Amino acid sequence: MEQKQEKLYALLNEKLDHTEEISDEEILVEIDKLIWEEAKGQYMPLSEKITLRQQLFNGIRRLDILQELLEDESVTEIMVNGTDGIFVEREGRIRCWEHRFVSKTKLEDVVQQIAGKCNRIVNEAIPITDARLENGDRVNIVLPPVAVNGPIITIRRFPKEPITMERLIELGSVSKEVADFLKQLVCAGYNIFICGGTGSGKTTFLNALSDYIPKDERIITIEDNAELQIQGVENLVRLEARKENTEGKHAVTIRDLIKSSLRMRPSRIIVGEVRGDEVVDMLQAMNTGMDGSLSTGHGNSPSDMLVRLETMVLMGLEMPLSAVRRQIASGIDILIHLGRLRDKSRRVLEIREVTGYDYESGEIVTSVLYEFLEDGKQKEGRVVGKLHKKRGAVPCAETDTCRNCVPGSRSFDLNVNKQRKQV
Repeated sequence: MEQKQEKLYALLNEKLDHTEEISDEEILVEIDKLIWEEAKGQYMPLSEKITLRQQLFNGIRRLDILQELLEDESVTEIMVNGTDGIFVEREGRIRCWEHRFVSKTKLEDVVQQIAGKCNRIVNEAIPITDARLENGDRVNIVLPPVAVNGPIITIRRFPKEPITMERLIELGSVSKEVADFLKQLVCAGYNIFICGGTGSGKTTFLNALSDYIPKDERIITIEDNAELQIQGVENLVRLEARKENTEGKHAVTIRDLIKSSLRMRPSRIIVGEVRGDEVVDMLQAMNTGMDGSLSTGHGNSPSDMLVRLETMVLMGLEMPLSAVRRQIASGIDILIHLGRLRDKSRRVLEIREVTGYDYESGEIVTSVLYEFLEDGKQKEGRVVGKLHKKRGAVPCAETDTCRNCVPGSRSFDLNVNKQRKQV
């Protein structure tokens, strides 16, 4: 079957004029002709003809064998390791898929299809690229000679409908008490930074958290690849960075977009993820009246994230470490740490308040508000535990007064003003 498919695929490529626009119907006609010719003088079951027809069409117009996975809503990640194999993540577990690309040529065709549709260039001179499919899925491509075992494709999939905070509560990722508390902070304009490892659910949680933003505000999102799904905000501006062209010019970076966004009269800025010196501009925005901003970054813990932020700032500016720490302490109010437990579930593991900067020790001071603790038990293979509120860290949550509740170090009316830390 694979040999037959490869043979017909090569013949189909020869017949088609790739310099002209060809409709899907015209391609299907050519495919039917080839299958009819192939079936002459030999028996070919109807089911095989239908499968072959679909495979050939997917190879030309879609993403070949990957199309089946892209149409499967249970798949959350697709990893193509050259022609050696394809690995798929479902429900947090990664397994090898039974299918694979029959040749390196076909895999390379799929790579160029992805890059072309996303207006990206990827070749031996530019072997690494990030892109976004039409359905919003995130794609990373690495080509030889950087990738030793052939073209590597990694596709991070996102649900068609964004996961809400209510759904995260149902899944056990966060408790209702904590969700209500975070809602108060978002409404009050606290600058919140979400950290966690790869695949911990940072983007998903940011989407859910953004649903608490008042709908009458002007929101600007800034991303490398547009992935955020902000719902219900009419005055929404989405900005996406642009890679340099073939001449290595005309790139538009995250830093460029943050600077430009400050001239667009935003109520809040949401930076999808910070990875480098763009954190300098993000912190400056947070420190110049842009309250309520949200962002994410890779960090194994809140403490590790603060160190990474320091490093990223120093990548973009030469300044004393003490000044860097004061900038971070002044700009970020709340750190939310996400992680994946051994049962592959995604949970909020810790919430910390950044309370300020200690001039004597030269350290950023933080206070743990909520911490996830395991009960030491498992139920149906799932880790049992919950977020525990630190004694005295979070005031009362009575119905009539909870809108005014804040972390212990900031006991004032959130509806009047968000008190800034004295740094």
